[in-house]
Amino acid sequence: MKKSFSLFLSVIMLFLLVMSGCSNNEQPKQQAEKKQEQAAPAENVELTISAAASLQDAMTEITADFNKKHENIKINYNFGASGALQQQISQGAPADLFFSAAEDKFDQLVNDGLIEKKNGIDLVGNDLVLVIPTESTKDIKAFSDLENADKISLGTPESVPAGMYGKEVLNNLAIWDKVEGKIVYAKDVRQVLTYVETGNVNAGIVYKTDALTSDKVKIAATADDKSHTPIVYPVGIIKASSHQKEAMLFYDYLQTKKAMAIFEKYGFKGL
Repeated sequence: MKKSFSLFLSVIMLFLLVMSGCSNNEQPKQQAEKKQEQAAPAENVELTISAAASLQDAMTEITADFNKKHENIKINYNFGASGALQQQISQGAPADLFFSAAEDKFDQLVNDGLIEKKNGIDLVGNDLVLVIPTESTKDIKAFSDLENADKISLGTPESVPAGMYGKEVLNNLAIWDKVEGKIVYAKDVRQVLTYVETGNVNAGIVYKTDALTSDKVKIAATADDKSHTPIVYPVGIIKASSHQKEAMLFYDYLQTKKAMAIFEKYGFKGL
């Protein structure tokens, strides 16, 4: 009996030693796998941002700074008139964020359930200015002088917020009816700027941020804030985005002090 009991104890001890060895061998393996998972690079993701044309220069610099910390997130832009972009998104065009130059275009997507209100914010503001070619010989020093122009460029009011604001200014000055026949409509503010730069028109109405990008135009006048609807740029995450986490990262970054400093560098105003 004693021999049998001793043999039984020996078998048990041998079994425990074997199991202990297996456990010790498995632990480093599991730790190594865990470290490998932690060291694995983040998945490469592409975000599409539909943004007002007037944001192009500022967003290009902001994106370059954002990518210093988030190399795996590639930002693709679809710049254009806010109204046209809003229509594209409403019709199913792929987008992860919408950065509008007008609240009404943005609010339409919120009302349609395409952007959740909690994932949107009024981020920056802008000024509306009258620009003329640097070598202009026309006597245009104020919005009220536009009667002296032969041709005036303005963004299409129905789709280009700057065009809508510009029409409001001209209506408030009671000269819209006098100059309407002289207006050359453009698809966005950048096209308005091009028309003025090339001398195809005598004057154009754009944002201050656009005027500051060109040495071929000069600012003749700045519209009184009370003469038009407040210029507000809201930005938000599209609800159907398949990259919510990455979209939120960029959305949050746009609100940082560093990003806001870049906006201000290009002439935008903090709200």
